[in-house]
Amino acid sequence: MRKYLFGTGIISAVTSGVALLRGLRGDVPFTWRQALAWLSWGITLALSIGTIVDTYRASRGRLIATDSPLRGDEEKLLAKRLKR
Repeated sequence: MRKYLFGTGIISAVTSGVALLRGLRGDVPFTWRQALAWLSWGITLALSIGTIVDTYRASRGRLIATDSPLRGDEEKLLAKRLKR
């Protein structure tokens, strides 16, 4: 579980989310640039969670989506898990 929670995607999403939250503290009105930043943060978080789910499924020997960057590495991830 630790390898999923401390992945670089999740850490960068949390870090950028904290930076966005700090930007909301001031008396500055909410602009379209902030809306785009929040949208970008949401997409980044969704992609990093999707990668974690794909890695988990591939290491368990289950099928993953054809557009996943892990496609083709399922056997290697399963062999690595079974080796432990």
